[in-house]
Amino acid sequence: MEISNCTRFDPDRGILEFDKAMRVILGEPAARRPSPAEAVPEGDLDAGLRRNAAALMRVNHCGEVCAQALYRGQALASPSEDIKGALAKAASEEADHLAWSAQRVRELGGRLSLLNPLWYAGSFALGYAAGRFGDRWNLGFLAETERQVEQHLQRHIDRIEGRDAKTRAVIEGMQREEAGHRLTAEALGARELPEPARFGMRLAARLMTTLSYWI
Repeated sequence: MEISNCTRFDPDRGILEFDKAMRVILGEPAARRPSPAEAVPEGDLDAGLRRNAAALMRVNHCGEVCAQALYRGQALASPSEDIKGALAKAASEEADHLAWSAQRVRELGGRLSLLNPLWYAGSFALGYAAGRFGDRWNLGFLAETERQVEQHLQRHIDRIEGRDAKTRAVIEGMQREEAGHRLTAEALGARELPEPARFGMRLAARLMTTLSYWI
């Protein structure tokens, strides 16, 4: 495993990345596509179900904040135009996920996580570091991230069951596209990450999801 050569810091790119971070963290996300739940009627949810669904969607929104940061960091570190293109496509779809999940949190009377700036900064650094190890490892990190997100979303679907069809529709729509991102990374030559790396990613994800559920 070789780390690619460092590139000189570009102040203009730094300003661009800072602006992007502020838009993701503080801006009002706007989706290009309608939410998968748009045509699903709102269920008659009691207060406890609404609080739980809002907290789960807050976690998912945090995941989308992390995804935006990861992709920006990975693309910044990669010299490959094919990989940059795949990351840009995934980021565009994930931007819709960001808007869908924020919309659903608010519909349920919840709030977004106060820790989003922390998640963005950490994820950007992690994505950039992954990109420095070369394209196949960069793609491997993307594929493993999406695989773990798919599993995470399935757990949320299982927790909601059939009690909140609108929230479930959002999560299922996101899950389908996460699977597509994983398949794209694998088709481009992703390497399977070693188990210690996968384990570390699961631990980091568990920390994020646990804290974001409450904060």
